[in-house]
Amino acid sequence: MDHYTQTIDIQTTAEKVYHALTSEIPLWWTEMFEGSSEKADDVFTIRFGENIHKTMRVKELIPSSKVIWSVEDSLIALPELKNQTEWIGTTIVWEITQKENSTEIKLIHIGLHNAVECYDICSGGWLQFTGSLKQFLETGKGNPFRK
Repeated sequence: MDHYTQTIDIQTTAEKVYHALTSEIPLWWTEMFEGSSEKADDVFTIRFGENIHKTMRVKELIPSSKVIWSVEDSLIALPELKNQTEWIGTTIVWEITQKENSTEIKLIHIGLHNAVECYDICSGGWLQFTGSLKQFLETGKGNPFRK
């Protein structure tokens, strides 16, 4: 099965992308952030209101090149979903490539594919928040989920 993959090009440096993925998650993804995401084995939880959360462990960090998170706990408590814990056991990989005048980010969410019940909701969420990441890195102001 094909895992969710998205590639975006951002007018910034690989170092700034890496920093945003490890130290600035509340500025582009969700302000409801607990824990730490700056070094391997750190654990953090992101929330989108009271009914949606994801807890991730930082599995691998290669400065300015790669960030990998493993989803250890998750709840997407939406009434239209029968399986509200589908993210548990999935892996999120951010591959960062410095180009001449920009940086390419390839997001691979291993375990999120079109046979997963939340695929449409979750892929839409990725589009929204990678857009916020791009906006944050290019303008200094993202559009994270707000409390």
